Formats: sequence, structure tokens, C-alpha cells
Amino acid sequence: MKNILDLGTLRVIVAAADTGSISAAGNSLNLAVAAASARISAVEEAMGFRIFERSPRGVRVTPNGHILVERSRRLIADSDRLSRDMQEYGKGIEGHVQVLANSSSLLEVIPQVLNDFSRRNPRIQVEIEESSSPETQSAILKGLVDVGIVDVPMKMRGLRFERFFTDHLVIVVNDQHRLANRDEIHLAEVLDEDFIALIESTALSVRLAMSASSADKPLRVVMRMRSFDAVTRMVAAGLGIGMLPVEAIRPQLATLPLKAIRLQDSWATRVHRIATRNDHPVSPAARTFIEALRTVQKG
Repeated sequence: MKNILDLGTLRVIVAAADTGSISAAGNSLNLAVAAASARISAVEEAMGFRIFERSPRGVRVTPNGHILVERSRRLIADSDRLSRDMQEYGKGIEGHVQVLANSSSLLEVIPQVLNDFSRRNPRIQVEIEESSSPETQSAILKGLVDVGIVDVPMKMRGLRFERFFTDHLVIVVNDQHRLANRDEIHLAEVLDEDFIALIESTALSVRLAMSASSADKPLRVVMRMRSFDAVTRMVAAGLGIGMLPVEAIRPQLATLPLKAIRLQDSWATRVHRIATRNDHPVSPAARTFIEALRTVQKG
């Protein structure tokens, strides 16, 4: 039975029902009349009932045949829809992309990219979740997500990285702080201060700790926050100083009593990267999204 009810035969049956003629059905499908008739007869014999009542004027669907014709229509429509969807999936026109992105990219770049991408690619669903760079790298390696946006002081093996955009780290102080008159500074000059830092799993906290260690000075962290905004508000209250990317905190700098002092250390200019698995090609939809990210190329 499975060899008799193939899609080609179902198309013959539906075409004959629609035209009222096996000959016309064969012509519409570029199939010889004898071959079209043989296919219908084979199905009728296998099923034990007639699909069509035949007469010199053509064919008419029997009650049993009507059920087969309607089911065949749905199967053909589903098959055609599947074929179109897979063609569009293969071209990167349709699909689903899972992305993990660090806080800086979500505040500085991703919103405008996603807005334009969604308008241009309405059939690609992009699911974005905020994540620290170390956690993002692990998730990509495990195949849990397609793409990551990371700031990576330490790159994990097995991942492919490409430059996305840059930003610049600053020391953030209360505008009444003794250092508020400075425009530039090195990290080593402020390591005696109390720091309001991000939680330890973030790339920014790792970078801060590594840089303090390189300066051979202890890092005095008095509070750890989960967001840039929380850090700025603690600093504005005079509870310590922070180290953050200036591009991500422009709204807070404009509204809170804060001063941003540019770090002169070479590592203070960060390069954020697009990360994917090195041994696994991304899906066509993910490839389309990455192409959109490449158009940014900030810095």
C-alpha cells in the first residue's frame, strides 16, 4: 500500500476529480493517459473500492472516493508547503535563531540591529537572552544556542570568533569624588578605592580582577551588582567607584551625579566578538542573522 499511495498518484487522483477526466488529469501532470489510468486502477484494486465511476463523458467521484480525494488534497498541500518552507529555510529566509548576548551588546548595539533585521526578515524568529560571556561560551560549545555575543579575556577552545564592535571602559565616580577632576587615569591609580563591581561570573569582573592582579595590587570590592544601572546608582550614592563601558551608561551619566574618567590602559578598549561553534556549521537562518551583525562593525 505504501508504494501505491505515493504523492504522484495522489496528484493524479485529485486532478481527475477536479477535471472530471483521467485524460485531462494526465495532460495536466505531463503523464500519459494510460499511465494515469493504471495508477488509479492500482489504487482501486488495492483498496477494494472504486474511486471513480467511469462513463463516456468522463469520471465522477464515488462516496468512498470522495474521502480519499479530500485527504489527498490535504496531504498534497502539506507536502507543497513543506517543500516551500524547506527551500526558504535553506536560503535563510525562514527559521529560528537562539542568541546569548552580553549586557554591553544589548545596551549599545543589538536593539538597532534587531529592529532592522526583524523588518527585513519577518519569517526568522530571533530569541535573545542576556548572559555573561563565560556562560555564553559554554552554552555554544554544548550546542544550546546558535550564536553568542561575547567579551572574552579568555577564549574557549572549539569556538570561532569574529570582530563585532568595540567599546571603552571608564572609571565611574561620584561627581564630588576627589578624582572627579580627572579626565584620564590608569587602573593602578585607583586600586586603593572601594569598588562597586558586577557579579564575578561576568567578563568585566574577570577583566577587572586580572588587571588588578597584573598591577600586583589587591582589589577591594565592597559590593557586587547584577546590572550596570545598579552599579552607577551605588556609585552616585558615594558608596564606591566602578569600572564600566562608557557607551552603555550614557543615560546614567546624563541624569545621575557621576563623572566618567577614561582608562588609559591598553586593555580598556574592548573588542566584542560574534562566537559560534568551530566544528558545527550554523543554520541558514543563523547565518542570515550573523550577516546582519556584520553590517555594524563598530570601531
